[in-house]
Amino acid sequence: MAGVDEAGRGPLAGPVYAAAVVLPPLTAELLYSDTLAGLTDSKQLNAGRREVYFEVLVSEPDILIGVGWCSAAEVDEFNILGATALAMRRALENLPQSADHALVDGLPIKGLPCAATAIVHGDARSLSIAAASVVAKVKRDRYMEELDLHYPAYGFAANKGYGARSHIEALFRHGPCPEHRRSFRPVQDALQFFPGLLE
Repeated sequence: MAGVDEAGRGPLAGPVYAAAVVLPPLTAELLYSDTLAGLTDSKQLNAGRREVYFEVLVSEPDILIGVGWCSAAEVDEFNILGATALAMRRALENLPQSADHALVDGLPIKGLPCAATAIVHGDARSLSIAAASVVAKVKRDRYMEELDLHYPAYGFAANKGYGARSHIEALFRHGPCPEHRRSFRPVQDALQFFPGLLE
């Protein structure tokens, strides 16, 4: 059984990421009594704790991890809900071994490659979903830090694409970059001042 969660539904820029994590029961029990104690929803953890948990998860050979993502262009094409579902499907498909069932944080998701159960606030109630939330968040944050090297004006390393004041100001000063989600309102508003970018 795989826990599945996403990171990056709300930002104005960058991809939406998803992760699927299979925790074998004995491994989960041993790790939770030691190195994974306190693992919960990634939003409740600071960046340092997320990195620690991430390294434990990816270094444990019995833990299966799949990651999927949808680009900003795909978010615009499919809308954020459709892109999130597609990223989750890709994460499940990228597991080293197929999962027969998925526990998904939040509301039901259609089109997954296996049976699924949706759990509201699942990232705080299921260890495998919490693990998936950490993997998705760390992978996305690292991607945004790389994007910052290509588009330094927007502060992606710090704001991770979210609508921080400095990010909004840069958006209206420089116009959107190719990694901005043009279907999101602040980006649409900024585009009005840069008609050459509307195509």
